[in-house]
Amino acid sequence: MGRVFVVELEGRSYRCKFCKTHLALADDLVSRAFHCLRGKAYLFNNAVNLVVGALEERLMLSGLHTVADIFCCCCGQIVGWKYEAAHERSQKYKEGKYVLERRILYVH
Repeated sequence: MGRVFVVELEGRSYRCKFCKTHLALADDLVSRAFHCLRGKAYLFNNAVNLVVGALEERLMLSGLHTVADIFCCCCGQIVGWKYEAAHERSQKYKEGKYVLERRILYVH
C-alpha cells in the first residue's frame, strides 16, 4: 500500500470527526433530509478523501438501490455510502451522490 494523498478543500467544509480529514464542501450539500440507521445524514453532490467499498443491493425507505459504503481514507471510519444506481425512476437524482452520516461530521 502506498502513501495516501489527502485533498485539502478550501472554504466551509465538512470533515471526519475522528481525524479532521476534509470530506465535502458545504457548497456541495444537496439535502439535510436523509436518515441512516444511526440518525441524520446529509446528501452531497461530491465528496473526497474516501475509500469506496463493494457494491451491494440495499432496500431503503425510498426503494431498492445499488450502493457502496464509504470510508475515510485516513482513519478508516465508515462515514456513509455512495449511490451507484437507483432502481426507481423517482430516485435517479441520487445516482453518483454521497450520503455522509451527521454523527461522523465535523463542520469547519
